[in-house]
Amino acid sequence: MQTAIRCMMMRGGTSKGAYFLCSDLPAEAGARDALLLKVMGSPDARQIDGLGGAHPLTSKVAIVSRAADPDADIDFLFAQVLVDEPRVDLNQNCGNILAGVAPFAIERGLVPAADPVTRVKVRTVNTGTLAELLVETPGGRVTYAGGTRIDGVPGTAAPIAIDFLDAAGSVCGALLPTGRAVDRVAGVEATLIDNGMPVIVLAASAVGRTGYEPHGQLNEDTALKARLEEIRLAAAPLMNIANAAHKNVPKLCLVAPPRAGGHVSTRSFIPHECHAAIGVFAAVSVATACVLPGSPAAAAARLPHGPTKLVSVEHPTGEFTVRLEVGGTAAAPVVTRAGLLRTARALFDGTVYVPAS
Repeated sequence: MQTAIRCMMMRGGTSKGAYFLCSDLPAEAGARDALLLKVMGSPDARQIDGLGGAHPLTSKVAIVSRAADPDADIDFLFAQVLVDEPRVDLNQNCGNILAGVAPFAIERGLVPAADPVTRVKVRTVNTGTLAELLVETPGGRVTYAGGTRIDGVPGTAAPIAIDFLDAAGSVCGALLPTGRAVDRVAGVEATLIDNGMPVIVLAASAVGRTGYEPHGQLNEDTALKARLEEIRLAAAPLMNIANAAHKNVPKLCLVAPPRAGGHVSTRSFIPHECHAAIGVFAAVSVATACVLPGSPAAAAARLPHGPTKLVSVEHPTGEFTVRLEVGGTAAAPVVTRAGLLRTARALFDGTVYVPAS
């Protein structure tokens, strides 16, 4: 006997995951997480007995319901299902999977579709942050076809505009949890920042790398990974993150001057594997670090002028553009709003089966 559960598989940005209505899953957290491990086929490096794609970017889950908060339309709980550990991590957000939440909510009837665009406010339960998404819905139906291209995804699709309304301090309690743009951690200068994702931003040169290495090469660099983990575990308590050895946050990002027409070059670790691109919230946090005078990111970046900045964040497979609105003064800038464009696509809608036990 097997248990059948309604599920929609979606690509959100450069990630892929299983999307569920909260009401279709067990209410008790332990039972829910055990079920999600079975859905994805973890722990197993191949995830051969589940839907997971044997990679952190394709072993993700969105749990969606109508919002309990009157300021939002939808509540979204993000679950990172570890590939080779029997663990589900709820300590972070995911802006890529977020991109699919609004179309999923419309498809499931949680939000009525307008014509030609539907505006959906989503509260991420993990962090309490609020985002506003614009989904193209001509004739009152979600359209996935369009002309927007994002690096890391073949072809084009309909744009989903995302504005983050209160992402600063989502996990750490403050944009800069130490109150400083630069801290010395485990012998290196770094910016400890959280604008939607806790990230340790440091110059690639600080750990003896150029910041332009292919991500595959960095994934085989065991000496670098050990050094980065040393830095991560030293920085985590300063970021108000306990037991970081057993969490996926904080993440790390190596920065270097741009060399492909963008504004800063990055190599992002999530946290023990170098990302082929860069995550949504990591990109927002790094772009924000670039405007902080004296920070390693500001030293590396070549930013455009003006209060509204389109910051092109280079990564191993292309670039990611973050829109920042910056106020304050040159000496003390303040990021008042951050946004970006993503795309999403429904891949299938049906039933996933797990053992009845």
